Amino acid sequence: MRIIEFDHERVDELVERARIDVDEVLGPVADIISMVREGGDGALRELTEKFDGVSPESLTVSQEEIEAAHKNLDPQVRKALTEAAGNIEEFHRLQMPSEWMAEIRPGVSAGQIVRPLDSVGCYIPGGRAVYPSTILMTVIPARIAGVERIVCCTPPASDGSVPDAILVAADIAGAHEIYRVGGAQAVAAMAYGTETIGAVDKIVGPGNIFVTAAKKLVYGDVDIDFPAGPSEVLIIADESADPEYIALEILAQAEHDPQAASVLVTDSEDLAASVDEKVRENIKYMERANIIGESLERYGMIVLTEDIDGAVDFSNAYAPEHLVIMTDSPEKTLKGIRNAGSIFLGDLSPVAAGDYGSGTNHVLPTSGCARMYSGLSTESFLKKPTVQMITREGLQNIQETVLRLAEYEGLYAHAESFRRRLDR
Repeated sequence: MRIIEFDHERVDELVERARIDVDEVLGPVADIISMVREGGDGALRELTEKFDGVSPESLTVSQEEIEAAHKNLDPQVRKALTEAAGNIEEFHRLQMPSEWMAEIRPGVSAGQIVRPLDSVGCYIPGGRAVYPSTILMTVIPARIAGVERIVCCTPPASDGSVPDAILVAADIAGAHEIYRVGGAQAVAAMAYGTETIGAVDKIVGPGNIFVTAAKKLVYGDVDIDFPAGPSEVLIIADESADPEYIALEILAQAEHDPQAASVLVTDSEDLAASVDEKVRENIKYMERANIIGESLERYGMIVLTEDIDGAVDFSNAYAPEHLVIMTDSPEKTLKGIRNAGSIFLGDLSPVAAGDYGSGTNHVLPTSGCARMYSGLSTESFLKKPTVQMITREGLQNIQETVLRLAEYEGLYAHAESFRRRLDR
């Protein structure tokens, strides 16, 4: 891996990594969206045959297929999915916000209520691998929020089926509808509806460049979670950290994709050299060594800073999707962190724990978007309308403020609607 001395003047260069540039595919994706809006199910079938080589008899996954998937799936995998679902549910229940009401001034009470979205679409990617964990991460928070209709769309396999693990995960998580359709066409169907797939209020979940472009184009007609890009990890470590754990964390992130980014930031030259050596030792035993090698060649680096405070500054500028803190006092280091998607404290907290078992969500902002977005959560599926109730005393207490500002802005009917209540 490249070992680089940190230079404040090179921050912009050093935080660069792969991003999904959707502009190059916006034209073709817009055509797909228009085709689905106009052609409905017929367009979905045509596009599924074109892109997936499949002509499914039904776009809808049947209950019989779900039951068969439960019978066919390895019981140990089903057990792992069930246990992961339990942890995810427990964590996301704790995220539910409370309703509240407070007296702002005597006679003026205001607060907020909490209401779920009516419907949500969860996109579950296919392609390089099968991702049942992503179903758990998207569907369970929506169900806990109280969403009444949760839709899942995922690309079909070459024989038109949906992998057993996907169907079992969707059933365990509590999805209401599952469709064998992927790509930009699935996003269009969930955004605008077809004869079979009803439109939803929000679309969440990761996908390839075409899915990301489609989400960008439909945003405004429906809500989306956030822009997604290649996966990434940044590790802050000092001399107390175990270099082999760091090396394995880097390798684990790099095996996602040739575009994935893996960064170590440390104030220890000895640790940097040891980690680089451990990466070289261990990569030869990895099944996805080719992908890992390409990823590290492009976006793998070790950044040397003067101290851990400098490492924290670099991390905040990078705003990583996954942040691992492996210092002698990770809780202390955490206090300086402002920008990160999901944070893992200490040598014994690998990113894989958050991906599958600890209960936190792995649908996270990438490409620096952690500067302004949080990961998917129960609150992602909620609305929080404000509420107010005002008494005559309250009207009197705020009359000068309301009347003066309304008239200053030239909105005399606003002022009159308030004044008439005072006069009576």
